[in-house]
Amino acid sequence: MTDALLARVRKLLAKAEDPACTPAEAEAFTAKAAELIAKYGVDQALLAAADPAADPVGDRIVTVEPPYARDKASLLAVVGLALRCRVVHLDRRGLARTHLFGHAADLERVELLFTSLLVQAAHGLAAAVVPWGEHPAAFRRSWLVGYTEAVRARLHEAEESAAAGVPGADLVLVDRAEQVERRRDEVYPRLAKLGPRRLRGSGRWQGYAAGRTADLGGTGPGLTTSSTPSG
Repeated sequence: MTDALLARVRKLLAKAEDPACTPAEAEAFTAKAAELIAKYGVDQALLAAADPAADPVGDRIVTVEPPYARDKASLLAVVGLALRCRVVHLDRRGLARTHLFGHAADLERVELLFTSLLVQAAHGLAAAVVPWGEHPAAFRRSWLVGYTEAVRARLHEAEESAAAGVPGADLVLVDRAEQVERRRDEVYPRLAKLGPRRLRGSGRWQGYAAGRTADLGGTGPGLTTSSTPSG
């Protein structure tokens, strides 16, 4: 992502995070940041349609550390799928390892957004009050589920809006998605779906509310990635 675009996105997010900013203003700034990131993705897709070598399909393995590693990996999957990447969850031994497949520009967008959302989720969890008598871990896992659901809805809305009205965008994006899926299927020809989870915590709606106002951009710590050649 260009330095100029990053600077503009970060400026919008800084305004949204200002304590003097009203909730309505913060949401407007955040929505604009998400719009810019989504538009960047569509622009890169159209450029790559003329020159595929400019934005090749690649992959990277992301390791998310505990606590709540599986829930954080679910957030990563939501961000990845919304931004036209494909996700394979790998073995878990205290960590959550996820193999991301996507075009270079989309992988970049995923890492930018996911890292920011992880930091914001940590702040939200720290501020959330666990109801009396409820197990803190159960509450926080359900909080993260709600947070992830809200982020999913907002990202899909931003991505669809960016592509709407752009001539030829739909066909280009479908073709790019098929390229990514072929790459994933080459590496993992036999995939199994994860089973459903049973969560008991009551934090889902608090998490959802936090996800609705989260900044969709920024940078920070929280994950380790390793990339492999596009092949």
